[in-house]
Amino acid sequence: MEYELEKTRLDGFEMVLDASLTREETLEMIVPDACPDILRVVETDGRVLIGRREAVAGRVELTGTFQLCVLYVPDGESGIRHLDVTIPFSCDVDGKDIGPECQVVVSAGLCKADTRAVNPRKILARAEVILRVAAYTPRDQVITARVAPLMAEQVEQLTQEQEIYLTACVQEKPFTCSDEISLPSGKPACAELLKSRVTMSRGESKIIGSKLIFKGGVELSFLYRGEDGGIYSSGAELPFSQIMEVTGVGEEAECELTLALTGAMCSLSYGDDGRTVSVTVDALAQAVIRESRIVSTLADAYSIKEPLDCEWEHYPMDSRLDRGVRSQNVREIYEIPGSVQEVLTCNLALGAVVQSREGSQLTLLAQGELRVLYTGEAGEPYGICIPVEVTCPLELEEGCVCLCRCENVGDVYASPAPGGLEARFTLDFRYCALTRWELTALSALYPGEASEDTGEQPSLVLRMLEREERLWDVAKGCGTTVADIMGANQLEEEGQARGRLLLIPRKR
Repeated sequence: MEYELEKTRLDGFEMVLDASLTREETLEMIVPDACPDILRVVETDGRVLIGRREAVAGRVELTGTFQLCVLYVPDGESGIRHLDVTIPFSCDVDGKDIGPECQVVVSAGLCKADTRAVNPRKILARAEVILRVAAYTPRDQVITARVAPLMAEQVEQLTQEQEIYLTACVQEKPFTCSDEISLPSGKPACAELLKSRVTMSRGESKIIGSKLIFKGGVELSFLYRGEDGGIYSSGAELPFSQIMEVTGVGEEAECELTLALTGAMCSLSYGDDGRTVSVTVDALAQAVIRESRIVSTLADAYSIKEPLDCEWEHYPMDSRLDRGVRSQNVREIYEIPGSVQEVLTCNLALGAVVQSREGSQLTLLAQGELRVLYTGEAGEPYGICIPVEVTCPLELEEGCVCLCRCENVGDVYASPAPGGLEARFTLDFRYCALTRWELTALSALYPGEASEDTGEQPSLVLRMLEREERLWDVAKGCGTTVADIMGANQLEEEGQARGRLLLIPRKR
């Protein structure tokens, strides 16, 4: 009859996909009749909106939209005009362990955008998105913790406590921020809103009971043509505070929060003297919550009364090696053609983070573009994209898995400098290093066949523990118990047995 075993259930998620990929789309577009002819394209900027996210058998399907703003100098007119360009995109990410039950976490950023004027009435716009996609499948593992109490007296059992790092919850919540933003009273009223930028930043997050409370802000920047024909910029922040339901986690669990734009609208409110911008931002908050847990497992068992047969099972597990944030402050002068009179706007678009290793040093490399809109010596507008690379070294042991993402924190500053532009910005490299291993535990225990009698065995053995040998190993091999060995040698704890000649009593 099989012995009854008590089980521990580990409910959580296993990451089955962690990928970064780029997707490029192009679109030819006729300039609307209401817009003047194009003399020269100045800049292309915009944002990425995430649409459908669905896990199916073997892949994740994604859709989204590029919302581009093309700034150009009109033919025969002064100042800057703009064109709004919308480009849809879709892509699939393959993974053999992905299924409909998976939870998908996505973030997106516009890493490149440019526009070419085919002729004064036609443009060719190109945009490239960096997508970071993770998929988590529910994991319902049952691990043996001990022999059931009613049968425990018949069996010697070795239990061990192991610390594991578990993805305990993956949850999401859509939310909306909207407001009326007043433009500065010290500048001329807005005649035309040329460009708007919308970025999201995370603030504090905390788990209280079954709720995740998180805060952040929507960072807004506007470029507009004033009633006097001049070009002006303004900015604002919409703070938000949200509550998300989470289950199965403790209040000390660690939350990785990803924010994705799903909709954004910024428009000038007419009838208010050109000083108010209406803003509505739709976003998706995605929380991946991990925590360390101590798991008790049945590592081995035997009986001094009868032979036992054991079956073991192996479970893949993670342990957290390190977790943190490394900030890299960048201050650099970039050479550009011509001279810079005034910087109108600047921002940083980040691409993928590349990892390379040399021994115990892991180097993270963030690549991106610094986009600057400025006026030249004669006041004419220009846009430039400057390639940027920032490294972050980490000391992490070989063989570990590093989950990493990089984001710009705070404002990006650019100012005229001799020979070009001086730029200042800060990147945060957020990383979590994991070591992956196998937990082994008994899965079944039942009586075995008795071995043939090999003759009379000594009732007492003298021996010392061999290197890395445990009292458990000696007791099991000699058909006795750890308690009997410790009693016969007057040991108060197992550590005292090392280096001593031990009496090993044998059960008759």
